[in-house]
Amino acid sequence: MQIVISVLFFRCSSEKAKSVVFGFLPILTWLPSYPLKQYLFGDIVSGISTGVMQLPQGLAYAMLAAVPPVFGLYSSFYPVLLYTFFGTSKHISIGTFAVISLMIGGVAVREAPDSMFAVNGTNASQIVDFEARDARRVEVVVALTTLVGIIQFVLGLLRFGFLAIYLTEPLVRGFTTAAAVHVSVSQIKYLLGVHTARFNGPLSVVYSLDAVFRNIASTNVVTLIIGLVCTVFLYFIKDLNERFKKKLPIPIPGEIIVVIVSTGISYGMVMSENYGVEVVGKIPTGLLPPKIPDFSVFPGLFPDAFAIAVVGFSIAISLAKIFALKHGYSVDGNQELIALGLCNFMSSFFHTFAVTASMSRSLVQESTGGHTEIAGLLASLLVLLVVVAIGFVFQPLPTTVLAAIIMVNLLGMFKQMKDIPALWRTSKIELAIWLVSFFASVLLGLDYGLVVAMGFAILTSLSSYLLFVLFLKAEECTGIKIFQSNTSIYFANSDLYVTILSLLSLTLTSKSGRLNSIFLSSRPGLIRAGSRVSGLLVAIRTLMFPLGSNPSSWLISSNMVLCTSLSPPAPSSKRAPVGEQQKHNNGDLKIKTLRPKQKLTF
Repeated sequence: MQIVISVLFFRCSSEKAKSVVFGFLPILTWLPSYPLKQYLFGDIVSGISTGVMQLPQGLAYAMLAAVPPVFGLYSSFYPVLLYTFFGTSKHISIGTFAVISLMIGGVAVREAPDSMFAVNGTNASQIVDFEARDARRVEVVVALTTLVGIIQFVLGLLRFGFLAIYLTEPLVRGFTTAAAVHVSVSQIKYLLGVHTARFNGPLSVVYSLDAVFRNIASTNVVTLIIGLVCTVFLYFIKDLNERFKKKLPIPIPGEIIVVIVSTGISYGMVMSENYGVEVVGKIPTGLLPPKIPDFSVFPGLFPDAFAIAVVGFSIAISLAKIFALKHGYSVDGNQELIALGLCNFMSSFFHTFAVTASMSRSLVQESTGGHTEIAGLLASLLVLLVVVAIGFVFQPLPTTVLAAIIMVNLLGMFKQMKDIPALWRTSKIELAIWLVSFFASVLLGLDYGLVVAMGFAILTSLSSYLLFVLFLKAEECTGIKIFQSNTSIYFANSDLYVTILSLLSLTLTSKSGRLNSIFLSSRPGLIRAGSRVSGLLVAIRTLMFPLGSNPSSWLISSNMVLCTSLSPPAPSSKRAPVGEQQKHNNGDLKIKTLRPKQKLTF
């Protein structure tokens, strides 16, 4: 008996161990069956295109993180390489990102301000030991990144991937738009070539603008001209790529063109000496040896690390789910937390700062033919080649060029302002979340603004619950199933709704075969269009049909009934509730709104 139990225990344990290993290292599930002929060429083209973007963005976003530019290159290599082994998304591009870099820079400036490294006195004309200051800021940033990685890894092990649902889409978009305001204001001084202090905390935007205007008389004209020319050129290239994206095999690499040309001109004209143009400066060749972070600063960094960990994960998982839904695969939120945690934690020993997914690079990686994480791996190897062999070439690069790259890349975030009229028409609650997130983050700073926005979003979700009434005497009709939710479908429950519905479909079809109709019932206000469920019908269809469910009709009810005809309706579903019919189109799904005087916008 004991032998039998031991054998059974061993078998269960070995199978479980195998499952854990494959879950922890997703690369083991897809690499052995990687189709070289179909995927390799696309991954190579995608990797090169993404790597070309990684280089200038890594240099530029290091400025936001308040560390020397070379550390942006380190952060564009190590984490990207590690994500290939631990990540579950095939299309997101891990690396430096403006919002996270700005949050890191705020912590670095707070913990290592210029006043700590004054050589002569403490007056306004003090001389700062920039080398000692930068070294200390790197120590703070590396320790912060280590802590971010630990937090993300632990949250992943504890299955806290659901945290992302409380960072609803309006909250994230309002927050990132506010971050774009902070980033733009911080780059004005580099475009003008003026020297001002870097501010952090509440009203930092106001203080930064005030400092720039007070010193605007000292603007370096050559620096301003270079910055404006680069900004106009980059905007033109970005618009060109957008207009002709279907005709261009790969996007025109405007950023790397600007970097190469401006570096050559700066080197030939010796702009740093002849015209006082600030340049990147020394970039050491090769990789630095690993170093243990300074653990003594952890206590003071924990609140900032937690905020960066949550925001970084939310951005990454949002992008990952978009591409996963588009290409028909799934991503594991908990494994993504573990992957990001390991990327940040392990890379921090090699002098990197915290990373997440980048929207612009992810779009390029996906649109240029990337199929798997191999594209990201090749992009990281391209960055490694530059760091090891030719990094010193970029030393004469003017910093105003990097500022231009940053500001042009923020255009997509500023376009999120268009959410305001759309949300006004569809959901006042989601509009309120967007506005609170934006104004709180602009005025109070990104850290306090995020706390205020999350608190407000949670308060709005608490008002969505109703008492549920059980209809004990209801009789079941053959071939028809009703799926009832006693609350609106919104950001905090949309994923759970789809998951349970897919499991229900599998159970019902295994027991009773084909269903004639499925009723999805909720209370009034079924779908808030601004929520992360705008593609809910497509998501439900994608999840359920592979499981074998092919109902002849769907009815989604909340005093508003949607009838989606996927095949000729069964007799039991022909009778529709009384009401005015309005037809809409959602891809190849035909939707009829049957509630009087109310429209549904997807």
